[in-house]
Amino acid sequence: MLKLEIVTPEKRVLDTEVDSVTVPTASGEVGILPNHAPLISALRPGILSYTVKGAATRLAVTGGFVEVGPERVAVLADTAETADEIELDAAKAMRDDAQSALTAIASGSLDDTEAARDRLDGAAARVLLASGK
Repeated sequence: MLKLEIVTPEKRVLDTEVDSVTVPTASGEVGILPNHAPLISALRPGILSYTVKGAATRLAVTGGFVEVGPERVAVLADTAETADEIELDAAKAMRDDAQSALTAIASGSLDDTEAARDRLDGAAARVLLASGK
């Protein structure tokens, strides 16, 4: 078992024992099982999932960091939301706005483009989770 802690600036989202965790990191999606090698990575906007006794739970996360030890996973995220916490129409509007912003700055600086891409990825993850896909 792994101890999974998920914390945002507003609250402690989760503190429980899990069988496995999958997190979206800067270098791709990482699956974590007990006795995983130590790891520290930036989070990418996307879907974090964890399993407890075969039942999977998913959260949309944006920004932050993940720290992995042999028996512990600590996620410090800018946001972490379950499907029930996401209003689908608002999430779709945010996704559409983020897509428009990304298109508008296509010739902008790399930093501006990456920030817009992160907003779009976060909004898309929220829509995906809220729509049950």
